[in-house]
Amino acid sequence: MENKIKVFENKNIRTVWNEEEEDWYFSVVDIIEILTGTERPRKYWNDLKKKLTIEGSELSEKIGQLKMAAADGKMRETDVLSTKNVLRLVQSIPSPKAEPFKMWLAQVGAERLDEIADPEKAIIRGADFYRAKGYTENWINQRLQTIEMRKELTYEWNKHGLKEGVQFATLTDIIYKTWAGKTAKEYKEYKGLCFFGR
Repeated sequence: MENKIKVFENKNIRTVWNEEEEDWYFSVVDIIEILTGTERPRKYWNDLKKKLTIEGSELSEKIGQLKMAAADGKMRETDVLSTKNVLRLVQSIPSPKAEPFKMWLAQVGAERLDEIADPEKAIIRGADFYRAKGYTENWINQRLQTIEMRKELTYEWNKHGLKEGVQFATLTDIIYKTWAGKTAKEYKEYKGLCFFGR
């Protein structure tokens, strides 16, 4: 889990890379402040959340929370959305900056698309990320193999009719225990992860 700042038109957007889901999560209030120009992005977001819930939008169910650095430097729980759900959010906000923001978001995601087209790039990026965090080569190799194994197993589980939920959770815990010595929940608590909307 790595916190980063990304910049759109000289404005900071707090982001977090979710290793498990292999996706970026973006601070909702940062995006709202940029798109609306409001000095009260939290109030705008609270009002928009209520409106989306009343309208029955699925977006309200996709909101997660992560600890991000606030203006005072303290780590605070912040509403976040994944890349895909940020696009849904942008569609809910009338703004002349919506299209430029979508283009910027596409650039942020371009690296990921390159990796999908050439999986070796994802492996190299993943290994470089773990090296920068100080992990050993042995740990990095084991982690990358586990990620690949998890993808293959998930495919096989789906093919054989296993449903997401308790069956997947049990099998996922076995995988986590193998490489981390902890269940998925224990590992997330150890890393300080919070709920992610999917």
